[in-house]
Amino acid sequence: MQTGENEQGLRAIIDFVRKGSVVLLGLHYYIFCYKAFLIWGLVPDLVKRVLFNIASSGLFSRPYYSKLAALGLLALSLIGSKGKKDEKIQVSAIITFLLSGLLLYGGSALLFYLDLDVAPLATSYIIVTSLGYILVLTGGARLSRLIKLQLAKDIFNEVNETFPQQEELIENEYSVNLPGRYRLKNKVRPMWINIQNCFRGTLLCGSAGAGKTFFVVRSWIQQNISKGYTMFLYDFKYDDLTKIAYNALLKYKSAYKIPPKFYVINFDDLSRSHRCNPLDPDMMEDITDAAEAARTILLGLNRDWVRKTGDFFVESPINFLTAVIWFLRKYQDGRYCTLPHAIELMSMPYDDLFPVLGTESTTEALLNPFISAYLNRATEQLEGQIASAKIGLARLSSPQLYYVLSGDEFTLDVNNPKEPKIVAMGNNPLKIQIYGAVLSLYITRMLKLVNRKNQQKCSLIFDEYPTIYAPLDTLLATARSNLVSTLIAVQSTEQLRKDYGKDQADVIVNLPGNIICGQTFGDTAKVLSERFGKIVQTRESVSINRTDTSVSHNTQLDYAVTPSKISSLSSGEFVGMVADNPSTPVKLKTFHCHIINDPAAIKAEEDNYKPLPKIRDISVLEIQNNYIQIKNDIALLIESEIERIRQDPNLAHLLFVKPDEAGGGGV
Repeated sequence: MQTGENEQGLRAIIDFVRKGSVVLLGLHYYIFCYKAFLIWGLVPDLVKRVLFNIASSGLFSRPYYSKLAALGLLALSLIGSKGKKDEKIQVSAIITFLLSGLLLYGGSALLFYLDLDVAPLATSYIIVTSLGYILVLTGGARLSRLIKLQLAKDIFNEVNETFPQQEELIENEYSVNLPGRYRLKNKVRPMWINIQNCFRGTLLCGSAGAGKTFFVVRSWIQQNISKGYTMFLYDFKYDDLTKIAYNALLKYKSAYKIPPKFYVINFDDLSRSHRCNPLDPDMMEDITDAAEAARTILLGLNRDWVRKTGDFFVESPINFLTAVIWFLRKYQDGRYCTLPHAIELMSMPYDDLFPVLGTESTTEALLNPFISAYLNRATEQLEGQIASAKIGLARLSSPQLYYVLSGDEFTLDVNNPKEPKIVAMGNNPLKIQIYGAVLSLYITRMLKLVNRKNQQKCSLIFDEYPTIYAPLDTLLATARSNLVSTLIAVQSTEQLRKDYGKDQADVIVNLPGNIICGQTFGDTAKVLSERFGKIVQTRESVSINRTDTSVSHNTQLDYAVTPSKISSLSSGEFVGMVADNPSTPVKLKTFHCHIINDPAAIKAEEDNYKPLPKIRDISVLEIQNNYIQIKNDIALLIESEIERIRQDPNLAHLLFVKPDEAGGGGV
């Protein structure tokens, strides 16, 4: 017990032992330097008799016996001493004192080999030995004042933040399994990221260069195809991912009962692009499909409208485009139901356009505000309602886009078990706004077709998802039972909020059951850190006072992966959490690891890739002729419909009478 009496008793014992050491060393000097003391006249008769008896003991039979005994008593006294702790004391200084002291203390015996008189020799020996003794005493005293705790050896708390992870491979017919290695305390161990249930959605997050494509997306594509998935692939930097998917299909074609066909949408190289009509009339069942398509294309062209949904000047152009698309769907059973035809029809004069659209009774409610504004000569209001749509769609008026959008070489029901497909759609970072809007329309129509019952298992992969406008909240919430796997790759939640708005972005981030996150910053790191949860971590604290040092250990819950840790991840290093299946529950869902890839093997594989096939030989003249043909189709439609309206008494009221024809009257 730390009582005052015990401390005083210990201190008295230490002092007694140390004094004994000094006395023993003094006797050593007196006995082995006896002649010098005789010369100095320091040996009285009483001392002679006492020294004779002491010298006859075994302790002084050899010089080093008594010398070692004095050093041993000194060491014993130092072991029991407790000096005031000092953070400034260095280990190197203590070692210097001890080594130099021991060297002088033990090496002083060599002085006896010098050819000197007795008195100078004894004086030198006593001085050198005493100096060595004092240095050892000084070093030992400092040693008791040294703080032995190494509190700063794990300054980044890396060892304390490690935790056990899933080391067993859990594989099934739907899973994606990524090998990795992780650190547990001071050991590096192998592990697996077992994404057993891809149908619960996966969010892949990481800044540019974090390794999303190289370490995750590549393996995801190859494993999905090797297990017989149909696939839709949004390739932002075409054709990086498309080549991986195409060569994976060539390698694993035997995994399919019915080998899927490979289709590509690419607006830059039309010789390697298929043609597809996103407004396929066979897939457009009612006017709500037209409204959805109109909303998608206009919000894709005007991303700032996403945060203004419900505003008059946002909903008005969407309603107008909806009426145009639905009219084309109903006209001659959808003969001209394509986006290029809709763009050209919208550019027609109002005197001709409104009567033609008015022939379709189901669009009457949508058109009524526009016709009223026109009849009341509210030109500014009308232009505000319609011109924003016309201006945005005018950017799509190019022969290349018209050529791809007006064909029907395949449909977007990717997971049709009778006609399975792997569809890759490529964007161009230099033309994000134009291509992204069109691809958004393709994707929105595709999402509705794949999320149906009794279809083949399907994988949807979106690289750089914020560059398109295709809300996935409904798909993520409902597609699991329809075997639709979704991989969403983003750089940060801030990027997603910028393009989708905060509410929509938060829903998309929180719905996926699986998360794989590379290096990212800001709110993204903070939100994901909270989602990964906390682990028990050990804390150590030290209190230093005048006479004692106290050390306390405690445990507390702290974040398993802190935001700062997520911000400092290396390329290929990922943290995250996986979802399990009821049949195979996983206790260790959270991970922090390096995903293992073989760059040399991947490079050799890429060198042997077969190029994407050339689909057709296409000339500029053919593309231009298609462009002109679409314009002529709409001109002919307007002309024939106006004539039909004039000839039909039941429709004649739809025509607008110009002021000069009404005798100077009104409309």
